[in-house]
Amino acid sequence: MARIFAVVNQKGGVGKTTTSVNLAAALAQAGRRVLLVDLDPQGNATMGSGIDKRTVGRTVYHVLLGLGELAGVRVRVERGGFDLLPANRELAGAEIELVELEGRETRLKKALERVTDEYDFILIDCPPSLSLLTVNALTAAQRVLIPMQCEYYALEGLSDLVATIKRVRVNLNPQLEIAGLLRTMYDPRNTLSQQVSQQLEDHFKEKVYRTLVPRNVRLAEAPSYGVPAVLWDAASKGAQAYLALADEILAQGRPA
Repeated sequence: MARIFAVVNQKGGVGKTTTSVNLAAALAQAGRRVLLVDLDPQGNATMGSGIDKRTVGRTVYHVLLGLGELAGVRVRVERGGFDLLPANRELAGAEIELVELEGRETRLKKALERVTDEYDFILIDCPPSLSLLTVNALTAAQRVLIPMQCEYYALEGLSDLVATIKRVRVNLNPQLEIAGLLRTMYDPRNTLSQQVSQQLEDHFKEKVYRTLVPRNVRLAEAPSYGVPAVLWDAASKGAQAYLALADEILAQGRPA
């Protein structure tokens, strides 16, 4: 059975998609079977994986609305070595359409249940909001991976996210737990970065990944080439960080 991670933070620009794409590729490099679910209408994880979101015929939108089976919609990312459930702008309409449907919070969970035995890891790249799409991801997942920048406003938003996770755990998914907080775009020369990083460690303790993802130009460049950075420039500091994160996650073991 697959280990399912929702990569969540309602704040934009914190590295959710970069984390999702590079972690998928790093786990695939480690010999694991991986499915990446792009649950963001912007479709950045789709493009960053080298799949043109403008030309895909069917997407996660069709899966959520019951218009297609996941097994027939997913595509293979040859260079990354993983499967992708793509997304594009159509997904923006799903939010409204899902409201009227039965079991609206569990649509993704039910779709994934049909393929969980085909994968070791399923990663869900969530939109930058605590929306119905994000609730679907949290209901389907066993663990939450929270990428966050080490800055003041990130700490403020974190309390809202933790509260949402608790509500989902009580009402929809009692198995849900935080796998870890990933510090992204880290700059060791920045005093605030160091202070916020230390506060996270003090408060969340072992729930903070040891891996620190630095600000790195290669991580920013790779999506324009449609290749995960761990393949675009494996020797770069950013790529090395995501390879180290994959090792940490593999060492965590399966959820109970």
